[in-house]
Amino acid sequence: MTPSTHRASVTLPDESTAKRVVDALSELFFEDQAAFAAFERPDGRWDVTVHFAEPPDQNLLRELVGQAMRQDVASTLVFDTVEAKDWVKASLEDLVPVAAGRFIVHGQHDRHRIPPNKLGIEIEAALAFGTGHHGTTRGCLLLLDHVLKAYQPRRVLDLGTGTGVLAIAAAKALHGKVLASDIDPPSVGVAEENARLNGAGDLVDVIRATGFASPRFAEDGPFDLVLANILANPLRQLAGPMARHLASSAQVILSGLLTHQAPAVIAAYRARGLVPLRHLKIEGWSSLLLRSVK
Repeated sequence: MTPSTHRASVTLPDESTAKRVVDALSELFFEDQAAFAAFERPDGRWDVTVHFAEPPDQNLLRELVGQAMRQDVASTLVFDTVEAKDWVKASLEDLVPVAAGRFIVHGQHDRHRIPPNKLGIEIEAALAFGTGHHGTTRGCLLLLDHVLKAYQPRRVLDLGTGTGVLAIAAAKALHGKVLASDIDPPSVGVAEENARLNGAGDLVDVIRATGFASPRFAEDGPFDLVLANILANPLRQLAGPMARHLASSAQVILSGLLTHQAPAVIAAYRARGLVPLRHLKIEGWSSLLLRSVK
């Protein structure tokens, strides 16, 4: 339970406008002064909400929004005080389920709305990241759906699993075991809990590991499919170790890189015998599908 907070909210016409406003406001406040949320509405417009521990300068906020947009939009800013409650959970309850091929990432409140021909992946409402709303997660899920239409990997690895979304998706689609790893101990616990929540607790095995240092990778590999949604620099550094843990003709899905970083990552993996097959670009982020030709 959080103390009462002060809130400013505005409805904007589209995602790009919402991002522009959030960027403008986030430059003004330190992380512990304000928390931002931007969610798509069912009608396609976007709600931007900012929570403050202390009463904000309303005139300054209107001026910033007016600079990022127009003064008539700034005039629609609404200020109020939110009673003590878990406002993060309350905000996330407004998340729209994200569809990516056969997969739908959703919150508990949308559990009953998942079509029977789709694979739902439920993420705890308290988790603000890894919900599938980020372009990298959606890109990975779309590529995973593409791969599994023609390929049935037996040994699957989700490297840097975070909330476990990709590992859960692969396990549910394949009805098979998936090894998931993360360098961060809390993430290991989160991924395990999410796997259990999604009925995949016995299929997703989560370990704490840095890179490919754990002996489990050699024990469970070589892998037919690797998913790694991390960052560009670690992806480049892991190209060699990853190539050594791949089976013949293995497929690899990489993300967490900005579009301009993709050529350097592709080059690092091409040097280790992997060729690019697909390149998805979503919201300025790239997701890559590669195949080992060694």
